[in-house]
Amino acid sequence: MRQKNKILAAVDIGTTKIVTIIGRKNENGRLEILGMSKTPSKGIKRGVVLNIEETVNAIKYTIDDVQRQTGLILGEVFVGIAGQHIKSVRNRGYINRDSYENEITKQDIDALISDMYKIPIDVGEEIIHVLPQNFIVDNETGVKNPIGMSGKRLEANFHIVVGQIASARNIEKCVNRCGLRVSNLILEPLASAMSVLTEDEIEAGVALVDIGGGTTDIAVFHDDIIRHTAIIPFGGNVVTSDIKEGCSILTRQAEALKTQFGSALGDLAPEDKVVTIPGIAGREPKEISFKSLAYIIQSRMEEIIDAVLFEIENSDCMDKLSAGIVLTGGGSLLKHLPQLVKFRSGLDVRIGYPGEHLASETREDINQPMYSTSIGLLLKGDEMMKNKKQEEVENVEEPVEKEEQKTEKIRQRNGGIFDSIKKTITDIFEENDARM
Repeated sequence: MRQKNKILAAVDIGTTKIVTIIGRKNENGRLEILGMSKTPSKGIKRGVVLNIEETVNAIKYTIDDVQRQTGLILGEVFVGIAGQHIKSVRNRGYINRDSYENEITKQDIDALISDMYKIPIDVGEEIIHVLPQNFIVDNETGVKNPIGMSGKRLEANFHIVVGQIASARNIEKCVNRCGLRVSNLILEPLASAMSVLTEDEIEAGVALVDIGGGTTDIAVFHDDIIRHTAIIPFGGNVVTSDIKEGCSILTRQAEALKTQFGSALGDLAPEDKVVTIPGIAGREPKEISFKSLAYIIQSRMEEIIDAVLFEIENSDCMDKLSAGIVLTGGGSLLKHLPQLVKFRSGLDVRIGYPGEHLASETREDINQPMYSTSIGLLLKGDEMMKNKKQEEVENVEEPVEKEEQKTEKIRQRNGGIFDSIKKTITDIFEENDARM
């Protein structure tokens, strides 16, 4: 049973692909991938389920495939959520404690977090995550972990992620129809951040930018605290669409052009190179220059980067990002993209790979930016399970033991009066039964 509990499963429902992945932590604390399956996604647009039937079929295909690979039967899974309906708000809460002498406990923090789930939000929305940023104990500010401190008033600043109820329920419905239960919905940029960012980057200040097919997800960290999250409702697909329109070709041809010959910087593209695209139904083939292709890509990528920079400005952390920007997701592999982002932002830029958390024997094709969210969902799920087990140990075992001791003391003090009462009640019932 203990071995079974270590198995983690996640489903990443994206605009371009659906990934089901199974893994477990090894003895070194690294993630060992036991099986992974992906299939093209058809029923999703910009992170939102639009066609339940097509989405269910795609999820079911990956689940059956990964169960066949591993011989494991899945029960519950961690699932990512994104989409343009996601927004984040900041809020502050407080509780006044009974005494100065008693130490602040995890129960006090849990009470604060529970209160945040009750804040007023718009109709049709629900709170997905409540993330504590920092605490204030009796006017002592900047406390990261108040457990063990003494104080009467405990305050905290929170980062709260809100999403549409309908979108969350549609995701759950799709997973449930495949015979699985959703253990937790996890915001995708938080999952991606967990798989590609280092502890040093999170402390120094960093912006994670996950460029997917339908959305670009952002998470900003500074001083070990999540400062901002946002979902921009366009990603790599709009670049493909621009190439399709600009060159008058098919979508699959535009996608192939982007990934094989595309560049995010028009000035660096060779002027004398062209690629020939076959004509549709016997028509004349088309010649497209590398340079004109690069300028189409650059203009759209600049729009995405500007939207990202706008969100980073909203976080009030633009001048605190010592570690700069980390790009991940399938769209991050576009040629010369780090150079373009560095030029537009003035910040250091690197491509984020999830390999740091993976076991050394993991296949190289899994250690790719396009799987950052999938692997992050397993890591975040593992963290949630550990926290849940810790809460169960703290909240269940100790009170039960105390209650038993208390009952035994009362029994001894009353000289077995409970037993005599119980006997009398039993005699009355037996007498009534005899009369009937």
